[in-house]
Amino acid sequence: MKVSIEEIDRDQEEEILIRCYEVTHEIHEIVNTIHMDNPILPGYLNDTIHRVKLSDIYYFEAVDGKVFFYCKDQVFEVKQKLYELETMCSKKCFRASKSTIINIAKISTIYPTISGRFEAILDNSERLVISRQYVPVLKEKLGL
Repeated sequence: MKVSIEEIDRDQEEEILIRCYEVTHEIHEIVNTIHMDNPILPGYLNDTIHRVKLSDIYYFEAVDGKVFFYCKDQVFEVKQKLYELETMCSKKCFRASKSTIINIAKISTIYPTISGRFEAILDNSERLVISRQYVPVLKEKLGL
């Protein structure tokens, strides 16, 4: 199977094209993997709905019965519960505390703190605490 990649200008729409003799189970799995690899979540902000890629989300947080996700410079409300997001984003994210899920790709530094907790510094310089009960999950995700 030949794989080709072509870089395009930013003003063009990205696309994946699969050329095959027959649409097999393997082709369907590849398409499903592509769709699941970077899901798009609806984010609510000022009575408007925005479509946001998981790769643009730094972390999810539950506050006062609502769930929000934080991007580089905007915060959106999301209608799913934290446990639903944890399941949906399990390949790219991990539970860091009862109220927080972090996108692993957005972590720049991790270091231990007092009482077995860790602290993560994200690419946008935000600091998030990783509860001691979730440290093993983080280590497993990082292959440590």
